[in-house]
Amino acid sequence: MFKNLLNKKNIKHTTDNVKSKLIDRIPNGTFDKCPSCKVIKTTKELKKHQFVCPECQFHIPLSAVARIEFLIDSNSFKEFDPKLSSSNPLEFDGYKEKLKQDVKKTKMNEAVKTGEGTINGLPVIIAVMDSNFRMGSMGSVVGEKITRAIEKAIEKRLPIIVFTASGGARMQEGVLSLMQMAKTSAALEQLHREGLLFISYLTHPTTGGVSASFTSLGDINIGEPKATIGFAGRRIIEQTIRQELPKDFQTSEFLLDNGQLDLIIHRKDMKSTLTNILKIHSM
Repeated sequence: MFKNLLNKKNIKHTTDNVKSKLIDRIPNGTFDKCPSCKVIKTTKELKKHQFVCPECQFHIPLSAVARIEFLIDSNSFKEFDPKLSSSNPLEFDGYKEKLKQDVKKTKMNEAVKTGEGTINGLPVIIAVMDSNFRMGSMGSVVGEKITRAIEKAIEKRLPIIVFTASGGARMQEGVLSLMQMAKTSAALEQLHREGLLFISYLTHPTTGGVSASFTSLGDINIGEPKATIGFAGRRIIEQTIRQELPKDFQTSEFLLDNGQLDLIIHRKDMKSTLTNILKIHSM
């Protein structure tokens, strides 16, 4: 009996070793797990669906590079300020190292990519935030890049689309980060006075100082399905007002029902919907 158990143990050990070796041979980026339903799909299949889970329709957050690839016409994107990067103005301990880690991970110098391109032939200025870089938090460089993109839209008389994905203002830069709320909002006021179009496209998640500034100032505010959009966290609000919030609170659907969004657009319809809006406003 002991011999049989030993053999079973050896078989299990051998099987585990084989599995481990097989997993080690699978290249990184071959499979992805849906954060919502936990189903594992090949990255190739998810990319075919623009990283929307085919099982539960959860919109998996996109990198800035992937968003631009799905939306902007091939070979038409020209990036603005690619080398602009953050310093450590408050000498916050460990901040420089964290920035270097995110630069290496995302191949971006900051949490937003800005530039000019075309959507089905229609010229547009675009800014896309990336939650993989410091959770898309808005420091002085993020605010500066978005402001410069707005100013470029004014200069070229073009519409601007800003895709937000952010945890809010970046605490490591203190008041310098908070100042970006006013700076980006002031730039949008100038854009508004020039009669130019600003489309604010809110993705999962959009929170904190970003949601309390430029993100909420769109001529047209669009959300992705079931995106978390809000300022303070649910727990903090409930503790403050001593009241239980609705289950769908701070979702795109809740905001649409309460007049804070104009549209909720499935990612597969993103390009066609934006094309129609740009066509209408170019007449």
